Amino acid sequence: MTKAPNDVVITGVGIVTCHGVGTEPHVALLNAAAAPELKIEVERFAPYPVHPMPEIDWSQQIPKRGDQRQMENWQRLGVFAAGLALEDAGFKDDVDACGSMDMIVSCGGGERDINVDSLIVDEGLKRNDREQLLNEKLTTELRPALFLAQLSNLMAGNISIVHKVTGSSRTFMGEEGAGISAIETAFARIRAGQSTHTLVGGAFVAERPDVTLFYEAIRAHATGSWSPFWSRPADAGGGIITGSVGAFLVLESREHAEARGAHIYATIEAIGGDRGRREDGRLERRLNLLADGIEPTADKAIVFSGASGMHEVTGREKAWLDSRFPGVPVRAYSGVAGHALETQFPLGLALAALTLSSEARVPAFDPAAEKAMTAPAETAIVTTVGHMRGEGVAVLSKEK
Repeated sequence: MTKAPNDVVITGVGIVTCHGVGTEPHVALLNAAAAPELKIEVERFAPYPVHPMPEIDWSQQIPKRGDQRQMENWQRLGVFAAGLALEDAGFKDDVDACGSMDMIVSCGGGERDINVDSLIVDEGLKRNDREQLLNEKLTTELRPALFLAQLSNLMAGNISIVHKVTGSSRTFMGEEGAGISAIETAFARIRAGQSTHTLVGGAFVAERPDVTLFYEAIRAHATGSWSPFWSRPADAGGGIITGSVGAFLVLESREHAEARGAHIYATIEAIGGDRGRREDGRLERRLNLLADGIEPTADKAIVFSGASGMHEVTGREKAWLDSRFPGVPVRAYSGVAGHALETQFPLGLALAALTLSSEARVPAFDPAAEKAMTAPAETAIVTTVGHMRGEGVAVLSKEK
């Protein structure tokens, strides 16, 4: 494909999953000869399995103890992953570049007051005026300072404080769609010449009782032991196994990246997001529109599917992928890192960029259901179909 000054390229990858910290363990995972070692926690939140956070030395990216103490884990993880991305892109100590860098974050709120939640649930069993009960408890039991500490845009604020990224700032909330919109917005702004370099991504901590409650409220979380992604039993919960993930990318215009001699992992050729009702084939029609014009060569492409694992919609996505991209190997990365909600789409792009740059022949994550790669990919397609709503598709190409 013809190169252009406003091509959107990936020059920094900051990634943390259950498999480790930074690009090195993830490049090793993508280049392994066999499916990666399973990293799963089944006891701590039983009966709900989760992919846990790895051991992290927070001081590597958040040197001040005071900064560490005033953040909760969801903020620490985001600030840490953002630092990894800046370091990887060569921006970490460039005060001027960070000062003009735009930032777009996708994340949910912080940890809830579990004691107050439990009190409301217990009292709700004894009373029928639950709307009045809720108002009473929220005005008398919830500390305003605690609420303020949970605001989603605090992750962006802490990134600004710790890493001095002080250009424009945006924060998206709203499940998987937040991550899709964050990347899509960064892409569009760079393509339009409104931005030259942007830090974009998010973080999600699965190891929280309130997160488990969120999924289980709609019977979405898998229960019991781990099972392969594409064949999770319908009688063992909703199919989703969550994972703690931090994923940030540095996106630049090609002109900006080449002017400073940056390493380019991959070019984002196209990206799109949508949302709407899913009955009567509407989901598949929207996905076809998002994938319009994408015609990869089967033996030179790979699909990173961000399917959640939720039974019905995941089955529909797999059927669509098989029909829309026949013969192209598919890798469901939720099966090895867990479902990361707002961070799901950034994680998929991070894995795709590392795959293209390292010329990896990615092993099947679910060998019984995923086709082997016969050659390194030149094109990577990233999909994320939200567990309830929202869809996104991105196309990345190998830098030549």
